Amino acid sequence: MIVNENEFFHQMTMLICSSLDIEIALRRSFNYFVKVLPVDRIFLHLYEQNVGAIQTIIEVTATGSRRLDKITPLTREGRTILDRSLERSDASNTRIVNRPENDPIEKIIAESFKMPNSSALLMRLIVESKKLGTLALMVEGVDQYTEDHARLLNLLSEPFAIALSNALMHQEVLRLKDMLIDDNRYLHQELSNLSGNEIIGSDFGLKDVAKMIRRVAPLQSPVLLLGETGVGKGVMANAIHHLSHRNKGPFITVNSGAIPETLIDSELFGHEKGAFTGAIDQIRGRFERAHQGTIFLDEIGELPPQVQVRMLRVLEEKVIERVGGSKPVPVDIRIIAATHRNLNEMVKANQFREDLWFRINVFPIRIPPLRERKEDILSLVHYFIKKKTRELKLTMIPELAHGATDCLMNYDWPGNVRELENAVEREMILNKNEPLAFKALGDKEKRDDRSTALESINESNKMDAITTVHIQRVLTMTHGVVHGPNGAAALLGINPSTLRSRMKKLGIPYGRRK
Repeated sequence: MIVNENEFFHQMTMLICSSLDIEIALRRSFNYFVKVLPVDRIFLHLYEQNVGAIQTIIEVTATGSRRLDKITPLTREGRTILDRSLERSDASNTRIVNRPENDPIEKIIAESFKMPNSSALLMRLIVESKKLGTLALMVEGVDQYTEDHARLLNLLSEPFAIALSNALMHQEVLRLKDMLIDDNRYLHQELSNLSGNEIIGSDFGLKDVAKMIRRVAPLQSPVLLLGETGVGKGVMANAIHHLSHRNKGPFITVNSGAIPETLIDSELFGHEKGAFTGAIDQIRGRFERAHQGTIFLDEIGELPPQVQVRMLRVLEEKVIERVGGSKPVPVDIRIIAATHRNLNEMVKANQFREDLWFRINVFPIRIPPLRERKEDILSLVHYFIKKKTRELKLTMIPELAHGATDCLMNYDWPGNVRELENAVEREMILNKNEPLAFKALGDKEKRDDRSTALESINESNKMDAITTVHIQRVLTMTHGVVHGPNGAAALLGINPSTLRSRMKKLGIPYGRRK
């Protein structure tokens, strides 16, 4: 068949450039190709040089087209031949393979797509010396292609290369757009969980803590926040971030004890597509999301040993690797860690890596429990009353009843600030049109039980004993309820399943108490 090359070039160029979706453009091109060339299938390959493989992304046949993500590993000989062919500087970008069994690359491709007895026209796609991939025309039967066919296809090497380049850039723009939408959604969720960065008590009980925060915030040093559950470590971390030079970047929170051990690697470091069953997309982990911002690792003492090793690399090299990946991903982050546990004792017991502890213990800040800074209680109560008035949509701000101050000041607050917030909300729900009395806190018998528990804590230096007493004390307050907004897990600030696991380990019985 005699083909007018000018007409062929004009028609094909129009079809190639007819859509930014390269699959659509190839499907339209196929319908014209079959009129002038022997062809059963068209493939678009990208060469993954760093892994020595060919990635087939599109296949077009007479019955339609489909997107693929098929990786075909090459032999060492195949990689060498392909590298040399990509470096060629001759005029033709198209080569003929009429017998695939004689070509180390096409033999693997033909067998992979079940076309062992076929012929192929392979056209390199290069833009500004950048090797993008290969357009492959294949037809059943050997010795089907001639030099005339190769010369005709070679006319299209530049239009196809430009079309592929534009399509890849368009795809990257769409990917980045989706990433921004994902980030925006994620950050809004994170912000909705924050109680703000205002430090109530910075003029009184937390005066020294506020001074240390102002001193370390402008720096890049890691910070370790120490204190009992519920003292407000998250608020302090948020304050450090907002007072730092990273305040325009993300603030990502990780509750290390609430993530199942089987998922924590993927949650923190992300995963590559196909890394495990169900990994249908590449997902960025919390460290990547925190790039150019701050990551807050709450309850860092709960991290499994293997994650502690990877965490150490992040601190030392500022790089991560996604699960299923081998390419290091640089991250620019500041780490703020927090724990209610004694990491020094955990190091001695081989439960926490000593080198990781040294790295995060650069600037420790101890946040005192509420029972040690009772001068802050009334300020916190008034703050929470105003906050809950908005949340509960009340028309008037409730007042404190006579004697409420004594009840608040005499209570030991084992759940600290979080327990105080819950107590205020509960009192406002129960007394919508009356002054807030906090009578439940004035029960002398309960106070005596709590004092006994505190004495037992002081008599014990063992972490398990301290934890057992603390959990039992909170369970007494919640009548044995673990789950729910007023349950023990909520007061302790941990996941209910994590609390049940600890109770089982410590031999604390389950069950609602009457």
